[in-house]
Amino acid sequence: MAPRDPMPNRVVRVSDDDWSAYAEACADKGISRSDDLRLYIKREVAAWRKRERDTSAARNVAES
Repeated sequence: MAPRDPMPNRVVRVSDDDWSAYAEACADKGISRSDDLRLYIKREVAAWRKRERDTSAARNVAES
């Protein structure tokens, strides 16, 4: 991936077994754990924002 601006570190509690298995799963995909987590978070936030917009739009239609 392209270089990024520095980001703050976050603490995530994960068992050693799961963290190791996750490293292997990400390696199979050719991506780092950090990049994979960031992509997942971005997808989740985008889906949440879409649901919020859709709910807001439906509320506006119902109120008009």
